[in-house]
Amino acid sequence: IYIGAGLLDDSALITDHIAGQQVLVVTNTTVAPLFLARLKVVLQAFNVEVLELPDGEQFKTLESLDMVLTTLIRAGHNRGTTLIALGGGVVGDTAGFAAACYQRGVAFIQIPTTLLAQVDSSVGGKTGVNHPLGKNMIGAFHQPEVVIIDIDVLQTLPSRELSAGIAEIIKYGLINDTEFYSWLESNIASLMSLDAAITSAAILKSCQSKA
Repeated sequence: IYIGAGLLDDSALITDHIAGQQVLVVTNTTVAPLFLARLKVVLQAFNVEVLELPDGEQFKTLESLDMVLTTLIRAGHNRGTTLIALGGGVVGDTAGFAAACYQRGVAFIQIPTTLLAQVDSSVGGKTGVNHPLGKNMIGAFHQPEVVIIDIDVLQTLPSRELSAGIAEIIKYGLINDTEFYSWLESNIASLMSLDAAITSAAILKSCQSKA
């Protein structure tokens, strides 16, 4: 897990973890206009396909999973392909589950673009989709090759999305770490304003706890 500013543009950090020449970037219609062009620059030496899923929890479905798998099959991706999840938790969970299923398992990379995904769903290898009868009822454990957490991308987050991530960070303190919780109380204003040092430290602690 790499945490820092400007990591989305760090070519070696990403390309060192790509298995072969084929890459499928799975993103969504909200994230793609913000960050896809920058990622494509990093991936210019590879054969890249892109799939933009609709944005929203309601699209974390078997239908979206089928879209990813169909894209892979139609483009002739082999077992050496790498999926890159560029987005929040829905994108990461769906792309990760597709990677777990395609030809019985291929590599994938997590580039989470929400604070909640950075401290929770991108870490630990939980992948899956929802079912009309229950959330996360269909899935697999499939570890990413690498998780790249660029704190700069958080500047585009709506305040509600930022609050959701901060709530998850606070939960780590409440559940497991009194000292971390006290630190959060002292630094919550800096975290809410996305101070680089405080944000990185909070994400690091959360990822360690999640792992």
